[in-house]
Amino acid sequence: MKMHRIRTALTALAGLLCLYPVGSALYYAGHLADSYYIRQGEQLELAAGMTAAPVRKTTPAALMSSDKPEQIQLRMFGIVPVKQVALQTTEEVMLVPCGQPFGVRMLMDGIMVIGFGEVAASSGGCCPASDAGIQTGDIIQAINQQEISCTNDFKTAVAESDGQAIDLTICRDGMEIELELKPEYSILEHCWQSGVWVRDSTAGIGTMTYYDPSDGSFGGLGHPICDPDTGGLIPLGSGTADAVTISGAIPGQPGSPGQLQGYFSAGDPIGTLVSNTPCGIFGHLEDVPGTMPAVPMGLKQEITLGDALILTTVSGSEPKAYTVRITALDYSDSTQNMMIEITDPALLADTGGIVQGMSGSPILQNGKLIGAVTHVFVSQPSMGYGIFAETMYESDP
Repeated sequence: MKMHRIRTALTALAGLLCLYPVGSALYYAGHLADSYYIRQGEQLELAAGMTAAPVRKTTPAALMSSDKPEQIQLRMFGIVPVKQVALQTTEEVMLVPCGQPFGVRMLMDGIMVIGFGEVAASSGGCCPASDAGIQTGDIIQAINQQEISCTNDFKTAVAESDGQAIDLTICRDGMEIELELKPEYSILEHCWQSGVWVRDSTAGIGTMTYYDPSDGSFGGLGHPICDPDTGGLIPLGSGTADAVTISGAIPGQPGSPGQLQGYFSAGDPIGTLVSNTPCGIFGHLEDVPGTMPAVPMGLKQEITLGDALILTTVSGSEPKAYTVRITALDYSDSTQNMMIEITDPALLADTGGIVQGMSGSPILQNGKLIGAVTHVFVSQPSMGYGIFAETMYESDP
């Protein structure tokens, strides 16, 4: 009986030992990235026990000289297959960490539909825009084949329509569509109306993440600028980056996010905006911001859980360094790559943690720029998300 129990226990233990690598492989397969960069002459280093082997027979010299990604197989202990990933070599990227606040002034590429209203027509209340199939978030780019750039262009076209249908060129979810809008005469306002509310510009304050001394470009925010009413990404027509002075902060509280308070400084713009993307806003600067030296951009596999620094500005226009802790990493999400916790007593006292306007604050670890702050947890202002610097840099046009 005793020997039987021992054999049963040993069998169960052997089963567990067999399941461990399988379970670990499944875990890593779901949590590792699908592609990686390495610097010239370096090797891919991941979790302990993880090795990488080429899917095809490729010499290291051939891999280093190729501009195309190489498919490699990640294996646990060199035996258990985990997943196939793309590996590509790259030159060392040197970026200047910023942390300075900057103002954003954006003109849209067209005008955005943000809502609808009722027109008091002689036959009763109606909404011509809604009847025409126009939807919230649509970008009206042309009227009767003529490009428009501001809300006044649209209002003038409707007012001068004399009730005749006008042709609209609209961008919806990246697709161009044509619609016909027939304005109605308002017996209250005594003019032709469409029943649609539109917006052509926006402005706000964010934080600059990095400056690239090689070409004068910069990246900031780490997330897109979206319309406050529709939540849709605002298509950039043109825009400027402006100097900003932070006058203070409204501290965040659980359930109520805080906010940096500031104003646009007098003087010419400090740069131009080039693109508004899901990974941040990008442009070109006239001068190098601040006095920080350029540092290497950290690759995602080099980031570790634990202590790090952020550069941010909560007063004036000069950033300061504050301590944070990286508590989780996620390679499967396109932008919410890191979970961070503010640990610096001074920053917690001033802001309660992460507040609106701090988006884009650079994150540094081991002397490298590894990412940027992007979001705050509304229920816990001391915590939030960050994006990998590598992800932002790849999105920089």
